[in-house]
Amino acid sequence: MTRTAHLRFPVRLAWITAAALVACAASAAEPEPLVDTTGIDRAALDQSVKPGDDFYAFANGTWVKNHEIPADRSSWGTFAIVDELTEKRTADLIRGAAKNANSGSPAAKIGNYYFAFLNERTIERRGARPLAAELKRIDAIHDRDQLAAYLGWTLRADVDVLNNTNLHTENLFGLWVAQDLSDPNRYSGFLLQGGLVMPDRDYYLNPSQHMAEIRARYQSHIERVLRLAGTTDARADAAKVYALEERIATVHSSREETGDVLKGNNHWSLADFASRAPGLNWAAFFGAARLTAQHEFVAWQPGAVTGISALVASEPLETWKAYARFHYIEAASPYLPKAFVDEYFAFHEHTLSGTPEQSPRWKRAVAATNEALGEAVGQLYVAKYFPASEKARAEAMVSNLLAAFAARIDKLDWMAPATRAEAKAKLAALKVGVGYPDHWRGYGGLRVMPADAFGNLERARLFEYDRNLAKFGMPVDRSEWVMNPQLVNAVNLPAMNALNIPAAILQPPYFDPQRDPAMDYGGTGATIGHEISHSFDDQGALFDSTGRLRNWWTEQDYAHFKAAGAQLIAQFNAYHPFPDISVNGNQTLSENIADVAGLSAAFDAWRSTRKDGPAPTLAGYSLEQLFFISFAQSWQNKVREAAVRRRIVTDGHAPAEYRADTVRNLDPWYAAFNVQPGEKLYLAPKDRVRVW
Repeated sequence: MTRTAHLRFPVRLAWITAAALVACAASAAEPEPLVDTTGIDRAALDQSVKPGDDFYAFANGTWVKNHEIPADRSSWGTFAIVDELTEKRTADLIRGAAKNANSGSPAAKIGNYYFAFLNERTIERRGARPLAAELKRIDAIHDRDQLAAYLGWTLRADVDVLNNTNLHTENLFGLWVAQDLSDPNRYSGFLLQGGLVMPDRDYYLNPSQHMAEIRARYQSHIERVLRLAGTTDARADAAKVYALEERIATVHSSREETGDVLKGNNHWSLADFASRAPGLNWAAFFGAARLTAQHEFVAWQPGAVTGISALVASEPLETWKAYARFHYIEAASPYLPKAFVDEYFAFHEHTLSGTPEQSPRWKRAVAATNEALGEAVGQLYVAKYFPASEKARAEAMVSNLLAAFAARIDKLDWMAPATRAEAKAKLAALKVGVGYPDHWRGYGGLRVMPADAFGNLERARLFEYDRNLAKFGMPVDRSEWVMNPQLVNAVNLPAMNALNIPAAILQPPYFDPQRDPAMDYGGTGATIGHEISHSFDDQGALFDSTGRLRNWWTEQDYAHFKAAGAQLIAQFNAYHPFPDISVNGNQTLSENIADVAGLSAAFDAWRSTRKDGPAPTLAGYSLEQLFFISFAQSWQNKVREAAVRRRIVTDGHAPAEYRADTVRNLDPWYAAFNVQPGEKLYLAPKDRVRVW
């Protein structure tokens, strides 16, 4: 589980005749409340575990023992339960809005997208025919100039902002249009590495037996997908495709390199691409991508751009055509007949994440509709489930957290006045969006047909690409959101110096008006504090209040800050989910800094709301204890082994149990639970990481 997301950079962002299925989904009951009248899940506690030995197990141990992961999920816990509730509510909203919608209205488009995806009968009848036009286009490629034009024509603005790579597998590169890191007053195009179907280069290059087994399954998967699409010699083509992807993996930047802002901010002119990355006809590429009016791009992973371009020249043209066919089919598979869908699930969810069963189609329809028309769906969601009173309550919490963070900056005895002034200015300029955007995105130019799921996908992706191209030359909009309001998550946008706190995460048990604020500050307060802290983590701290990449630190202050980060890296490197793998402290550093600083600020913010007087208790727990228990229970989670292994390789977040144990760095936690030397989580005061 990720829960909160930091755009690691660039600034950084998961499918009608089926009436019986729809009726079944509509009648599904909402889950029972996750917390009792104290505001925590007391049934989850394991009182046999000392808080100082394993705080995650103390807060969640009985829950972990008594719950199984649903067959259609790779993990289960508080986050997933809230996500499931939000999915059901969203499906109901989509169906309800579509009933009386005017033709061409946002509600009609939402309904058309959703029900077209559910219409399996039509999808089965059409078979693989929707692929024909694009496969014909690939077959017509006869030289490398045409190949370059084809690769540019397929460029899209669908980027995995969490990991700085392309989101959809047919793209060799991904385009992200965002505020320039050196000039905050304009938009730039960031060209990002892509071209791999498996989650990371490590899946192709790691020599472990586990990865070798996945590689063998992947090669079989490629062959089966090509065979489903009617490829004559699927086995031979699959071997070519895999070999090319493996070569692409060798030139990819690592996760740690990709997260390094200073290594990524490489401004290349159009001429630079030809001289620095020979092999690909860049004029043809950018021309087909409709980008020739832009005179400069940011090559975020320059080694990958150079290496991939060289492969375009060195690898046989027929290999590239086989590669293009497979990647196109693979990305389209969730919108194709059942045989394609099942094969896609078998590899991407079962093999890579250990999920035994595919999720119901209505859930996939919700996800697909959210991806294509997210803010239109979001308007329906906030109107129904996010009242003005909750927005005001969340905004008050944000104000308290910002004040607490400012007070912590003032108390840093190691920070020079000049650095402190810059940090305070950045905090004051931080734009925090709560619940939903200031202005909603329009979808007037998007055509959505009631019985054309595949065509709807293609048009939605092109519409999003056009929307991003239209940003060039326009004033930078710091209020733009990269998350939908109905997403259970939150995000920091360091180059925009902004946060998105979606409405869906501002609901019980994370945010509950019926319980004492101590628990809300431990749950949602820590989340918001986490996102605020990302503006001051190892990467966010490199940007000033305008989002400009600029060193505003004294040399001595930055050395102190880096030393605290090194201490946290060592702490997380020592965590081993399984004997043969450990958490990567470098890869997870940004998130771990934000957890420590965010939880500290949340505790201070909560304490600032308390009036003097006797310390109250609830059900035998002090409010301080309930604050920390609420934090740990917000990470309540159970994950399949395959999914854990995948996340260790690909995710910038540590596993949930180690994030819950962040408490070991906070002095108030020791006082609240009387944690003593000799207990497993105990850290001497000098070893507790204090970043902000």
